[in-house]
Amino acid sequence: MTHASLNATRGAWAALGGDPALLSRVSSVVREGALPARLPVSGLARACVGVCALAAAELAAARTGQRVPPVRVDDGAVATAFVSERHLRVDGRAPVAFAPLSRFWRTADGQVRTHANYPHHRAALASALGLAPDDASVDAVAARLAERPAAEVERAVYAAGGLAVALRSPEEWAAHPQGAAVAALPLVRRERTGADGTAGRPLPPLTGGAARPAEGLRVLDLTRVIAGPVATRTLALLGADALRVDSPHLPELADQHADTGFGKRSTALDLGAPADRRAFDALLARADVVVTGYRPGALDRFGLSPEALAERAPGVVLAQLSAWGDEGPWAERRGFDSLVQVATGIAAVEGAPGEPGALPAQALDHGTGYLLAAAVLRALTEREAHGGTARVRLALARTARWLTDGEWDEGPVHGERADAYADPSPWLTVTDGPLGRLRHAVSPVAFGAAPLNWACPPGRWGADRPRWR
Repeated sequence: MTHASLNATRGAWAALGGDPALLSRVSSVVREGALPARLPVSGLARACVGVCALAAAELAAARTGQRVPPVRVDDGAVATAFVSERHLRVDGRAPVAFAPLSRFWRTADGQVRTHANYPHHRAALASALGLAPDDASVDAVAARLAERPAAEVERAVYAAGGLAVALRSPEEWAAHPQGAAVAALPLVRRERTGADGTAGRPLPPLTGGAARPAEGLRVLDLTRVIAGPVATRTLALLGADALRVDSPHLPELADQHADTGFGKRSTALDLGAPADRRAFDALLARADVVVTGYRPGALDRFGLSPEALAERAPGVVLAQLSAWGDEGPWAERRGFDSLVQVATGIAAVEGAPGEPGALPAQALDHGTGYLLAAAVLRALTEREAHGGTARVRLALARTARWLTDGEWDEGPVHGERADAYADPSPWLTVTDGPLGRLRHAVSPVAFGAAPLNWACPPGRWGADRPRWR
């Protein structure tokens, strides 16, 4: 393992509250060419996957009474998994990428990036620019944006319910009130209440052994897009019964669901409908873990604030993910990886003079997803030992700050150097299922005899009954 990755792994493990002595169980397979970028993306990816695997190994040891199994982090597996959505093939078809209106645009004084993959965000963008949805062509949007300052576009589009972010340098983000709020947050915010008094549901004995340390756990998945679904996909790999719940009014993009739905089931519930709400409440009453990926405050109108969830489900592990953090003027704004890269200065650093760039992967999404899974696994280990109700919080913008401002020493390799990363095929496999024949990335979370593939392929979105196995 390089000093850079060891330092990053040590920092992430400390943020998770892990025992530093366990870091000796982690080794790396270092491959040149994995996730090349100006910023240390490969080190971040290696660290996020490494601590996730170590947290899984620690929970396996806690549930079996055995020693923590060794963890092995291979840059090839990590790099392939961090772009899993690009490697996906559905019956040979490549996935649909960003929509035409999700891109950079020149403004009167700079550039903005918009996100309009979902129909309601596309409609909001058009409305903010005074266009009818059917008239919002690339040329029409470009003409309207070219007339307006970037900061004004950012405000107007967000006010209309859309998503647009002005391109900023790292220095401009540091001076921004939201940048300052994010800088004050820990990488992983961890809280525990009711320790030694609330144990939660006793976990059943493991039947799959140390390879599936989350076996028997019920994970209520209230997440969308990439980061949250990556976290719950990982928990499903490790044996959890992960059930994703979506609103029938916000259908998921088909390819996104196929990529992140492995190992999980999917149901659609309208929390405003009495029968669906009763079904949801029954799920919540028996859940061990609740993972939310909506902006802070979005679930409060349903009586599902973090405080209400903790009160209604004592002993639960509550894991929350947001784009911008839960403090500061942007706390309640929606956001995606691509937009966070633009706001925080990453796009400016990775670009050429006058032209913004991007990371080689949606690394904030994937990295934060593995950190979120690690935080859940560590909270479960601590709950087994001490009881209590745990709450963990992470944000894409805080992971971005870690990438841009973290300590990333470059030093000699302390691990195994292998062939350069050029061909992802060793870390791709094919699985048949209800959605067709899927070519997809295997899991990079490797410890002991951990599974590389999921117990079941993704099913059809919203097709499962709202009940635990």
